[in-house]
Amino acid sequence: MSKLLGAVVVAALLVLGIGFAALSTASAGTLAATAGCGKAPTLRPGTQTIQTSGKSRSFILRLPDNYNNATPYRLIFGFHWRGGTAGDVDSGGTSGYPWSFYGLRQQSNNGAIFVAPQGFGNGWANSGGEDVTFVDDMIRLIEADLCVDTSQLFATGFSYGGGMSFSLACSRAGVFRAVAVFSGAELSGCGGGTQPIAYMGLHGITDNVLNISLGRTLRDRFVRNNGCTAQNPPEPGSGSRTHVVTAYAGCRAGYPVVWAAFDNGHMPGPVDGTYAESGVTTWTKREVWKFFSQFASAPSPSPTPTSGPGGCAATMQTVNTWPDGFQSTVTVRAGAAAVNGWTVAWTWPGGQTIGNLWNGVRSGTGAGVTVRNETYNGSIPAGGTTTFGFTAAGATATPTLTCSAS
Repeated sequence: MSKLLGAVVVAALLVLGIGFAALSTASAGTLAATAGCGKAPTLRPGTQTIQTSGKSRSFILRLPDNYNNATPYRLIFGFHWRGGTAGDVDSGGTSGYPWSFYGLRQQSNNGAIFVAPQGFGNGWANSGGEDVTFVDDMIRLIEADLCVDTSQLFATGFSYGGGMSFSLACSRAGVFRAVAVFSGAELSGCGGGTQPIAYMGLHGITDNVLNISLGRTLRDRFVRNNGCTAQNPPEPGSGSRTHVVTAYAGCRAGYPVVWAAFDNGHMPGPVDGTYAESGVTTWTKREVWKFFSQFASAPSPSPTPTSGPGGCAATMQTVNTWPDGFQSTVTVRAGAAAVNGWTVAWTWPGGQTIGNLWNGVRSGTGAGVTVRNETYNGSIPAGGTTTFGFTAAGATATPTLTCSAS
């Protein structure tokens, strides 16, 4: 059991049902920026509270030193383990800053905004999808106030927090660019779970809390979703006190799967050559940062957003392409007033057809497409955003969109 993180007691619970060395010097105009860009922020580092699903929830927010409201930053969520707290993730437990947010805050070199949410009962049961909705609401709040690159959202967590990160990979693949799951299992549900997302799993071969077979099962879902070539990746032998990192072959461009197995137990900070762990010397923080840092920021959506009669605007950006199709994300932005429901419409220019769509309800036939909000993402605060995504067959296209809101 991890000394670094304290006692971890995990039970399989309810089901339910998110680029990167330091930020480049690219201007804000080349990134998928949020309404918070250019604004004097009202959010401050430290503990924040938010109303979500009729309940008061909290999270810890950390900004880069010398935060610049003209720079779109990456946004990284770190989820605590069962019995842990947001404060543990923020401080890094007994190792302090080098292990803050599983070491990623140190690795980011002031290139990211970090969020440590607090789970009910120090866990992530995600009853009725309330924890996923909590994440949706945090994203809306943060993007409305701070400068975030919407193509660079990431999630990670250990144990129960790994289960929550996996749940977001299933249900919010169009929102998060990649997730990294430390010693996880399907503990927080998997709403959806059919879309590709960049996925990294890390697991100890002698884990006696959540057996490594559970981590392999999570991994294999995204091996399939991402079109990777199935394999049994090598893992270190018992007694070797080493780790093996395998990048799957054949994955769809932009959607890699990486598996990191290590000769140790239920912990996120193993150290080669020993059965101890350390947030200072562990290799995991470097490998996870390496995984996240490979993703470049997406260009600004095109065409220019068009406002509809109800006070919202919508933009479409292509996030992946392949020979016979593409994947796009649509960002819906409220105007000067909050909206409580939205509808986005467009006409395909060349016979494109949608295969799968998430975070929205599609209607229409032929070239005409209409997408309205789901029950959980219809309310957008003034200046805030939400997103939906889809895969489509045919030539890549970014048609003109119209948006109406109520």
